[in-house]
Amino acid sequence: MLKFILRRLLEAIPTLFILITISFFMMRLAPGSPFTGERALPPEVMANIEAKYHLNDPIWKQYGHYLAQLAQGDFGPSFKYKDYSVNDLVASSFPVSAKLGLAAFLLAVVLGVSAGVIAALNQNTKWDYTVMGFAMTGVVIPSFVVAPLLVLIFAITLKWLPGGGWNGGAPKFIILPMVALSLAYIASIARITRGSMIEVLHSNFIRTARAKGLPMRRIIFRHALKPALLPVLSYMGPAFVGIITGSMVIETIYGLPGIGQLFVNGA
Repeated sequence: MLKFILRRLLEAIPTLFILITISFFMMRLAPGSPFTGERALPPEVMANIEAKYHLNDPIWKQYGHYLAQLAQGDFGPSFKYKDYSVNDLVASSFPVSAKLGLAAFLLAVVLGVSAGVIAALNQNTKWDYTVMGFAMTGVVIPSFVVAPLLVLIFAITLKWLPGGGWNGGAPKFIILPMVALSLAYIASIARITRGSMIEVLHSNFIRTARAKGLPMRRIIFRHALKPALLPVLSYMGPAFVGIITGSMVIETIYGLPGIGQLFVNGA
């Protein structure tokens, strides 16, 4: 498992480098600059700014300076929030997104795997159809529809939970955004687990275990579950990234001070 994770991380380095390079040159090819506004700056001020940020250097030297700053973890100043660096803003907002994303990810894995196993063990029964029906609903309905519905039901109508805010990440404030963010991934993991578990249950080694008279509970948890989770493990990487980056809409709807809302406000 550790080797698999390390290999995936090493494979991500060239992709990340290519994305950084493309984004840099696309920004340089775009008309204007970060300092172009409705009111033109005096030429002397613009010249000082361009010198400070190395905008007068050749493009290859700008690119090298950009990579050097990234390697040092320096993302530069914020043009939206004066007197703040990007590092300061990320440091204050990332813990919110990380806590929400991790909670939503764990919820998606636990409920998704459980639902998929239940559906596989009860194939072509009402339990299977019910679980897969919920799974399809979770895939089809987007999070920006689910989130207001949860607020309407649980915050406004039933008044069980707050409809927004963070309050230091208190449990009752994190429940609704966590559910809204994880619902689609619960559905996807349930579908993957169901298909994989059905395939494993029809394998020869499972038939052998049944022929030996092993209890079904032991067959499931000791023999079938581990190989059935391999496709789920492959999906967990993209799912975790999707949950973290997909929190933009959820954070905006629930008013959470995370990375997603920082992106929206900085646009």
